[in-house]
Amino acid sequence: MDDWAAALVEQEESVSVPGGAAPQVTPATNLFQDFGQAVGAAVGLGDAQNLDMILDIPVQITVELGRTKIAIRNLLQLAQGSVVELEGLAGEPMDVLVNGCLIAQGEVVVVNDKFGIRLTDIITPAERIRRLQK
Repeated sequence: MDDWAAALVEQEESVSVPGGAAPQVTPATNLFQDFGQAVGAAVGLGDAQNLDMILDIPVQITVELGRTKIAIRNLLQLAQGSVVELEGLAGEPMDVLVNGCLIAQGEVVVVNDKFGIRLTDIITPAERIRRLQK
């Protein structure tokens, strides 16, 4: 008999209970500590202070003016002063994306010769989920 077969036979013999009764198995409980509670309790942080841990994480904000599809032939012909027509209409709200996810819509503003965006509509979490399912 090879080593694996001998080990399996030995394992079966050690698990078997005289009289043919199945061995009692008790499920393991509390094997893993709740990470969130452990960190909060160890450091003494509340929920508001736990939020402070993520406040310095950088995200990319994009304001989308519009989109278009263009053939490579036409793309290569673009030069300084060329006009590219976009699908968005003038005066239409622009999409504000955070890491590629739509979070708001707004309108362009100019303050001291710098462009900005005034948020006019914040997308609710429920609306974001609904848009993802489309």
